[in-house]
Amino acid sequence: MYRYQILIEYVGTPFVGWQIQKKGKSVQKSVQSTISKILKEKIKITGAGRTDKNVHSWGQSAHFDTKKKIINIKKFVYSLNFFLNKKLISILEIKKRNPSFHARYSAKERIYEYIILNRLASPSIDRNKVWHIRKKLDLKLMKKAAKMLLGKKDFKTFQASNCYSPTSVKTLKKINIKKRNEKIELQFKSKSFLRNQVRSMVGCLVYVGQKKWNLKKFENVFKSRNRKLVSPPAPAHGLYLAKVIY
Repeated sequence: MYRYQILIEYVGTPFVGWQIQKKGKSVQKSVQSTISKILKEKIKITGAGRTDKNVHSWGQSAHFDTKKKIINIKKFVYSLNFFLNKKLISILEIKKRNPSFHARYSAKERIYEYIILNRLASPSIDRNKVWHIRKKLDLKLMKKAAKMLLGKKDFKTFQASNCYSPTSVKTLKKINIKKRNEKIELQFKSKSFLRNQVRSMVGCLVYVGQKKWNLKKFENVFKSRNRKLVSPPAPAHGLYLAKVIY
């Protein structure tokens, strides 16, 4: 058997999410069935993370095993994209890996990015790809609040009710908040995240930026471990799985 890693870019809007589900189109199934068709054998792919409905990716990582060695990788990538591009999926790269490599368990860090369009006019080009907020956000306050989230902390407050992680304690290694023209980009780096953690954190940071909460209120909500106290989570369509680091 030969093991290969694939890097995948996709627009999450047409899908129920990354993971195969009983109903609806998933990214995993679309890629898996296309690889199976080209290799003419049943292929199962394993992803590094399970992005939810409407969440996009610039760098999802996955692996699969095949009985056949792929001789011409460039040609194989071209063939995959011939079928997948029309579904808003792109295979960026394929790498041969040793059998011990695992797209999920070998990952050392994951980077998620969230994009906010902070202007009066609604988006046209970026529709369903950013969170549009009309009221001007205070980035200085948002950055101060974000610093409270760094390090090894209990993120129970931001954990979705359908998240089955054995622990809500995670280590958030880095948060970057920067503005590029009318867009505000928030980047989060950690080995792993709870389900809805990033969207929930962004929603609360926006409350601070809108001055609905002061910094003390944000701190108290974070430490409460009570999900009922948090703001509504940021919309899924502004979230991107940016990179998986091994």
